[in-house]
Amino acid sequence: MVIGPLLMLFVCLTGCGTRAKPQLHSFESDGCSSFPDGTSSEPVLWRDDCVVHDYAYWKGGTWKERRDADRKLRDGIRSKGKPVIAQFAYMGVRLGGTPWLPTPWRWGFGWHEFPRGYRPVSLDEWLMIKKITPPPFSEK
Repeated sequence: MVIGPLLMLFVCLTGCGTRAKPQLHSFESDGCSSFPDGTSSEPVLWRDDCVVHDYAYWKGGTWKERRDADRKLRDGIRSKGKPVIAQFAYMGVRLGGTPWLPTPWRWGFGWHEFPRGYRPVSLDEWLMIKKITPPPFSEK
């Protein structure tokens, strides 16, 4: 009889922690991680698209935000006349960018917390992002 309430108290106390203050690495981009930045004749043709994509991945957020970032990357490469390469890039980020793998290019890679998963960026996190975001991203 006493074990039930004690077990309940133990479960409540061990499960009732507060989340630590989020910590964010500074933003850095290597362009198209593990993918070419362009063609042999135009070696940085879609690098800017990859940097914008890296920024979205650094911040993280919801599943929909990730999907939108991946589509924006695909569409940016496609707009440069490279639809096949765009589709390969899209498939690569959809498969390899999951937040559940400990890769340096995962969704939400800027946060110290792992796994962060898919969740909206809180107001406090947005303020932190804006404080350390380099131009030109800080202007958006």
